[in-house]
Amino acid sequence: MPQISIVIPAYNEAELLPRLLDSIDAARERYSGGRDQIEVIVADNDSTDDTATIARARGCRVAPVSKRMIAAARNGGAAVATAPIVCFVDADMQIHPETFNAIARAMDDPRFVGGATGVTMERWSLGIAITYSMILPLVWLTNMDTGVVFMRRQDYLETGGYPEGRHYAEDVAFLWKLIRLGRSRGQRMTRLRAFKSIASARKFDKYGDWHYFWMMPKLTLGTLRPKFSGSPRARAYWYNDR
Repeated sequence: MPQISIVIPAYNEAELLPRLLDSIDAARERYSGGRDQIEVIVADNDSTDDTATIARARGCRVAPVSKRMIAAARNGGAAVATAPIVCFVDADMQIHPETFNAIARAMDDPRFVGGATGVTMERWSLGIAITYSMILPLVWLTNMDTGVVFMRRQDYLETGGYPEGRHYAEDVAFLWKLIRLGRSRGQRMTRLRAFKSIASARKFDKYGDWHYFWMMPKLTLGTLRPKFSGSPRARAYWYNDR
């Protein structure tokens, strides 16, 4: 049985998926438990490109998920995971070579219910830097972060997984559930800041480096009101790009 399962939700990710898989392979080679103890799952969310073909050719397990929603893809990948530790990462990222060693150490510590690596950007500009800095207060207050998100599989199951009523901010809603579960046991989240993933800047490339500022009211509303997040424009922004 593998020790860690990493789930990659993917919709038409043939362009960037190989880059992520290269970084996962590098981290598997560095894993102290041996590369074969890392299970890589691509949750193919009804892609129309070569996403699934690429994943199979690279030795990944492919979990077909027909419901076109990022939360459903995450849950569909987790449903076939067999390791006691489950991780999630978006297909447009690249992970740190020591990611799996760091996660294994964190999950050996009973103080933590889960955590995340955090991210740095593949490119920076003034607009991206200010956007990034606006998110940091929430991260500092909650220990809720992005990048490679990880937890014990049993705790994932106990939370009920990612809420499939949301087209975006499903990751925030899920992490709040995980935080509440941890608090009930005296546990907390942890951030592996020395092992940050590299996040793609493709949304900034497409919409502009300052786009968060004119989209922020709608993005905030969609976070607070799940039904709003189902608008065609919001869905195109949050999911069709991923």
